[in-house]
Amino acid sequence: MVGLLTRLLEEKGKNPPIIIGGCALSYYSREVYFTADIDLAYADREALDAVLINIGFEKKGRYWVNEGLNMAIEAPASVLVGEDSPVEIVDLGEGLQCRIIGIEDLLIDRLNGCKHWKSEIDCEMVDLLAKRYFEELDWTYLEKKAAMPENDTFLELKKVKERAGQ
Repeated sequence: MVGLLTRLLEEKGKNPPIIIGGCALSYYSREVYFTADIDLAYADREALDAVLINIGFEKKGRYWVNEGLNMAIEAPASVLVGEDSPVEIVDLGEGLQCRIIGIEDLLIDRLNGCKHWKSEIDCEMVDLLAKRYFEELDWTYLEKKAAMPENDTFLELKKVKERAGQ
């Protein structure tokens, strides 16, 4: 679905949306984590709304819902924080692509959930991602992000890195 949204938005000269949240976690965890909706970061709400309406979605509260597809989409963030935020571009075949929040930013987001909201599932997913992607992760970027005042998770990240590197 996000591949189709990307194509339709790009045909209108708009930037592609970025998958965030649980759907991104499902991708990186290789479906160890499951989510029922698709969360997107997208700044141009008007353009996104128009495309969603055009393909049969209806606004219900904070979600866009397509009953026939049994699918819900939410756009809780307008953009990713920080211009240096990496994204993963996934080729879906047949000329479709989607963009997913970079694993480092997702890991920081889940580390925040673990520390600040005491979310056990986020704690587990942070450890899973750190172990699975230990060699690929940009630990310098992670440490920089974790040290930012809005995150304040530097010490927790150090512990995650120690556990993952064993």
